Amino acid sequence: MPVIDVYAAAGTFVDKNKLAQDLANAVLKWEGVPSTDLFKKNTAAFVHELPSDAISNAAGDNNYVRVQVLTPVNVLNREKQVGVVRELTDIVASAAGDRTLANRTWVLITESPDGGWGINGQAFTNADIVASAPCGTGEIRKQRRVPEKNPRSSSALRRWHECLAPRALGSGRRLPG
Repeated sequence: MPVIDVYAAAGTFVDKNKLAQDLANAVLKWEGVPSTDLFKKNTAAFVHELPSDAISNAAGDNNYVRVQVLTPVNVLNREKQVGVVRELTDIVASAAGDRTLANRTWVLITESPDGGWGINGQAFTNADIVASAPCGTGEIRKQRRVPEKNPRSSSALRRWHECLAPRALGSGRRLPG
């Protein structure tokens, strides 16, 4: 369940809500999760507008954008990291109406440790997230296999969308959505 924070000088973006929604949907796409309410309602982007004098690089320039993506550990392999950085950079530049902003957009990917993501006052492990995921189509449900020996592993989270007995992996806690 990714969370995205965007930091930019006030006035950089006209439609901040569309920017936030586009960024959240892009990260969901790169994570490879299905388009369900569980994931759509628990993935968000926040656009933080700062006074222009609150931003500076070492040379004194203040026309930069910082995008911080927090995602569960090991969900994005190298190919997905490269893809998400490229797409989020393009979304930011497009939302600002300034293609050159791509040269000044920093995208940082941070991984939350297992159990380091919470909502509604409760911290969830990767296994809890897997257990809350819907199986998807009936065809996928037929492909269930024996769960991994270590259901808390990152591969369990990456493979949840294949519906590898997700209900058997969790602790019974459910995510909202």
